Amino acid sequence: QVQLVETGGGLVQAGGSLRLSCAASGRFFSRYNGGWFRQVPGKERDFVAVIRASGGTTIYADSVKGRFTISRDKDKNTVYLQLNNLKPEDTAVYYCAASSPSTILSSLRDLDRYDYWGQGTQVTVSA
Repeated sequence: QVQLVETGGGLVQAGGSLRLSCAASGRFFSRYNGGWFRQVPGKERDFVAVIRASGGTTIYADSVKGRFTISRDKDKNTVYLQLNNLKPEDTAVYYCAASSPSTILSSLRDLDRYDYWGQGTQVTVSA
């Protein structure tokens, strides 16, 4: 079992930065791919970024590429999402998720491939 807890959300002005953290319990989390998704009320949950268990491969949604950076610290069992140059359209609840190490690379954008989810953290960007 893996339990995920996100922290670091908040209110920030456009152009500002935040760093989200996803702390995991469960000694096997280091073997999982760590992903971030976001959701706006009334809309589907969208893929943001994912990092492979090895940390060597990352994938980003086009809308955040060049502004967001995903990373992980295996010693701390934590996955991070650095959000820079934030825009009002980045406002959403951000969710951390874990996907089995057997998930193929091309499927890591699919939320159905994720087995564990955190409770979410709100990010609000004002204009």
